[in-house]
Amino acid sequence: MDATDNMRTMSEIATESAPPPAPGAQDHLALDFVNSAIALPGGRFIDFLGTPESANRWLTAHGLAPADAGVREMCAAQLRSMREHLRALFAARAEGLPALPAALSALNDAMSKAPTAALLYWDEKNGPYRLTPCPTNEILDRALATLAADAADLLTSPDAARLTACASSPCNRYLLRHGRRHWCSTRCGDRARAARAYARRTQPPAVTD
Repeated sequence: MDATDNMRTMSEIATESAPPPAPGAQDHLALDFVNSAIALPGGRFIDFLGTPESANRWLTAHGLAPADAGVREMCAAQLRSMREHLRALFAARAEGLPALPAALSALNDAMSKAPTAALLYWDEKNGPYRLTPCPTNEILDRALATLAADAADLLTSPDAARLTACASSPCNRYLLRHGRRHWCSTRCGDRARAARAYARRTQPPAVTD
């Protein structure tokens, strides 16, 4: 097995171990991005941006980069840094705290680096059409801009009131809660209920006079 096959196998194992997307992640790309680092029971940890290869696969799966983008460690590190900034903003919104200036600046800087206007092209056969060019050296900037813009949309939308951290330790994911549910997956909900049941069973009886 060569290094590429081993990397693919590790990615498949990580995907199988990871919980399903958290509620809201299918509608908000930034939420899925923030949740791309997952803490699991037993001290295990999955990071879908942990290597250049896995970062490239994550971007490709989410329509942010071609499969042959050739993401390098510097690019993966920038993605991980942006993820932490967005996590800080999500935490601030969920907990009703002021935003960290560094996180806010990182988001706004990312949005300002990639042009958003689609240019006009003219095909001799099909006529005029518009397309946003994306040279290879701009792929990362565009990906970061897209993620930052989606995060800004989420944080300023009515959905932001439902943004919360998963209440099942050690999970570190965020979700958009529905009703009283504060868990990102059935797996986390089962674990939280089991922990509460265990705590009730082991709680010493109340002392009465």
